[in-house]
Amino acid sequence: TDPVLDYTNHAYDYPDLLSAPPPGEEYPPLEKLGDMFERWPQDEIDNPPSPIVEQLLHFDYSNPAEMAVAVKFRDLELPFKVYNVPELDAANLKWTDSYVASGFARHNDYRPSKHKPLAHGSAEESTDNFFAFFVSKLWNPETMGPPPTLDNDWNFETWAKHARYADKVQLPFNEPHYYWQAGVPPEEREGPKDDWTFISKDLPSFSNPYPTFFGFNPPEQKGIQCRFGERGVTAATHYDTGRNMVAMITGAKRYIIAPPKECSKLGIVTTARHPAHRHSLLNFAHISLLNNPDVLSMPEQERAWLELARESLAIETVLKAGEVLYIPSHWFHYIVSLQKSAQCNTRSGMPDKPNHYFGGRDTVQECEESSY
Repeated sequence: TDPVLDYTNHAYDYPDLLSAPPPGEEYPPLEKLGDMFERWPQDEIDNPPSPIVEQLLHFDYSNPAEMAVAVKFRDLELPFKVYNVPELDAANLKWTDSYVASGFARHNDYRPSKHKPLAHGSAEESTDNFFAFFVSKLWNPETMGPPPTLDNDWNFETWAKHARYADKVQLPFNEPHYYWQAGVPPEEREGPKDDWTFISKDLPSFSNPYPTFFGFNPPEQKGIQCRFGERGVTAATHYDTGRNMVAMITGAKRYIIAPPKECSKLGIVTTARHPAHRHSLLNFAHISLLNNPDVLSMPEQERAWLELARESLAIETVLKAGEVLYIPSHWFHYIVSLQKSAQCNTRSGMPDKPNHYFGGRDTVQECEESSY
């Protein structure tokens, strides 16, 4: 079932390419989070701008000259996108629901198959479309209340059926949503290719034990992580320490990324033993409620953090099938699934030094600790 609004075929305006990274803080151009969500509120998935004006540079993977410039941006820890990637175009055609389902164990009691290596995945559920991630064993319901999300026992086929339904009925944001997550361990790439799961086989530039443009530091890679989102699923702001290449295989997601220097405005939990460490628990959809006189019940602490967050600086992009987004180390990202989608990423460790203007690991470590 096709979504009512297919973002892979929407209208977009793209910036002119640059021949080299510009000086200082000219790129990427940032804007206030509040302005971003005023222009396109988070949960108004069926009412996007048209065209969507892209600000991140888009490099053609098949063009060596453009990719030489992309390497310069990558080395300076600046975000960008790449398109026209043959293996993603091939995977887009291949990754039907039936094909992907055949590559996963049918239940969570994973058992390796002697005939076909099977990947392992699981579904999470939320009472609405917001997913704030946490370490479940560290979450104490008695002192912290109910956890943000719950694991369930769905297999991929069940998840995909609901994701198709969500597209068909334009599932409202306040109804239960489901998120399918899977991963490939880094050890898989070291074994015989006959033992690789479909994820590694279909994404050779991500699973290659030797350096590629996307997996450019194999010793520091942590495998491949895949996220299958249904319409509306929103992942809370967080950062990853590793330099992150995010490939969209089917569908589309809205990424809002912010540099490390914005850490103190985003409600990031910086306490190492907190179950939500590296993540924020803020739902940015609530920014639009701050000036709504009918909203009287917002907790005081949430309101204070959202007022701070709406002044933070970020840039957004719609990442659609066939594109790869580079998210530099310690850059924050907030993700909205615009339709049923499949996305996989791999990370290549931390850089030797961060971007001078936007910050990196030290910036985040110095970030004022919060306990939102």
